[in-house]
Amino acid sequence: MTILVTGARGAVATALIGLLREQGLPVRPASKAPADPSVVRCDLGDPATFAPALEGVTSVFLYAEPSHAQEFASVAATAGVEHIVLLSSAAVLTPDPDGSPLATSHLVPERALAASPVPSTVLRPGTFCGNAMAWSWSIRSGTPISLPYPYAHVDAIHEADVAAVAAAVLADPALGGRAYTLTGPQSLTFTDQIGTLSRVTGRDIAIKPVTRQEWKAEVAQHMDGTFADALLDYWQGCDGRPVELTSVVEELTGTPARTFASWAEENRAAFLG
Repeated sequence: MTILVTGARGAVATALIGLLREQGLPVRPASKAPADPSVVRCDLGDPATFAPALEGVTSVFLYAEPSHAQEFASVAATAGVEHIVLLSSAAVLTPDPDGSPLATSHLVPERALAASPVPSTVLRPGTFCGNAMAWSWSIRSGTPISLPYPYAHVDAIHEADVAAVAAAVLADPALGGRAYTLTGPQSLTFTDQIGTLSRVTGRDIAIKPVTRQEWKAEVAQHMDGTFADALLDYWQGCDGRPVELTSVVEELTGTPARTFASWAEENRAAFLG
């Protein structure tokens, strides 16, 4: 049994690799640009890298990459892979996922795996706790955080909990073959999260309400406009509306989901600088 873990440098994959090794399971970390000889090259945007990475692999933890999802599923089937666990997103559960580039980037891989003969499991986390790192520069510099929807709710799931669920499913095939929606233990507004970061860092953190267009202008250098619109639409749909929570993390791991406050404590230094 060999488990290929793609996106090895990502927060979820890094935690997952550690958990699988603790269980004594053989792991093959994979990355688009390996910086370590123990990591194989598997660029999900380059089908030529699929077959070498999948040789002798029985299970895969797969990051969602729509460009060559069908090719990956096909090569995995040829290689004899028995189970693929896909890291998707709860964005696919929105009312019109096909109309959102945010959701379709996850829908395409989901559909490719659904059409494949290889059994698959889909993990659909909501908002990662780590997304709050986007505020770290503002907090360190004392600059107000620009928010178009300060009271939009998120379910703030710790990346380590996503990894723990993935590890449970990879270790026990009986848990596979279905889609799981993963959330943190609380529905929090952005304002709630910033309040938590303020308490953890001991700093007053100002919020600057902005319009959609103002926010898009601020992020234009590092975010495509259509993606920014999709994200804004998602936040608007959650504005003042608590997120429906699930107990999947505890059910599959036996441990309650970690809180955003615990994540903030763990990452306090990143906001102090």
